[in-house]
Amino acid sequence: MTVKDTIKILEEIAPLAHAEEFDNVGLLVGDLATVVEGILVTLDTLENVMDEAIEKKCNLIISFHPIIFKGLKKLTGDNYVERTVLKAIKNDIAIYSMHTALDNSNMGVNAKICEVLGIKHPKILIPKTGTIKKLTTYAPVAKATTIKSALFRAGAGDIGNYSNCSFSTEGVGSFKAGGDSNPTIGKIGEIHYEKETQINVVFSFEKEKEILTALFKVHPYEEVAYEIVKLENPNQHIGMGMVGHLETEMDEKQFLNLVKEKMNASVIRHSQFLDKKVKKVAVLGGSGSFAISAAKKASADVFITADLKYHQFYEAEKELLIVDIGHFETEQFTKDLLVDYLIKKIPNFAISLSESITNPIKYL
Repeated sequence: MTVKDTIKILEEIAPLAHAEEFDNVGLLVGDLATVVEGILVTLDTLENVMDEAIEKKCNLIISFHPIIFKGLKKLTGDNYVERTVLKAIKNDIAIYSMHTALDNSNMGVNAKICEVLGIKHPKILIPKTGTIKKLTTYAPVAKATTIKSALFRAGAGDIGNYSNCSFSTEGVGSFKAGGDSNPTIGKIGEIHYEKETQINVVFSFEKEKEILTALFKVHPYEEVAYEIVKLENPNQHIGMGMVGHLETEMDEKQFLNLVKEKMNASVIRHSQFLDKKVKKVAVLGGSGSFAISAAKKASADVFITADLKYHQFYEAEKELLIVDIGHFETEQFTKDLLVDYLIKKIPNFAISLSESITNPIKYL
């Protein structure tokens, strides 16, 4: 198995196309063709993690946070980023980062938080927009079902919890084949009229290549008429944060003690208690102040995140309880999620959960 093969497996859970534009995800160091001897999964790629990979004979590190975030202008070992990258290059170790691609996954960071805290039936808190496209194409009536089936198999037609969704209308298409054409129906030089079906399906934007490949493979026409437009509809399967319900409601202090225990949080900062029961909980791993308004809109009783500033606690405005448990603490189980996923996908392969401590924040 090569690095490229491994990345293909990882993109099933977190396509890089779903990452935020500001992010730096994907293969940061290494060669796609390298044969993988062992995989080390970590939250951060630091020098001690690199030493661990060398010791465990792992030549691929899968990291949540990217060690290279801003552009590198030199590699002299002046800081921890340069030293880590240099050590990776010297020891032929590839580094792959997932970061916001996994943040936006409905099976990623926030789904894991919900699992740990027992939050049931979680849904995306801030669905991503601009990730859905619509394909419109035209085909002879007799071939419409075959074409739709092929498009569905390629991943088109998913809307929320429904699949194989499409809309069709029938009409009459016309064309005149030119001298160098090879028409399936009609004659060269003559205008032909054909009863056709207009087929409309939506799809997630990263599947465009597969969708068009399927269309061209089964469509009977030499020249396939189609158009693709980007929709601004929110995508229910991709986005930041999640919101769901506790199986049993509890009071605020009881819930925060549960959070502290389950999330191994040394310190919890929170807004004013509201003296009400906690039932609906929103979560967002990492820095999530931008989602406070979304948590309110979702009518969450509690919003759990990290890296909140002093004045941002005021934004609770007695509508919900805002809880900051720490950046590392919200994302710490991400590596467990990835190890479990990879073991299922590639059993009997050397996959290791990093034991290195990478949390830069200490508590007295």
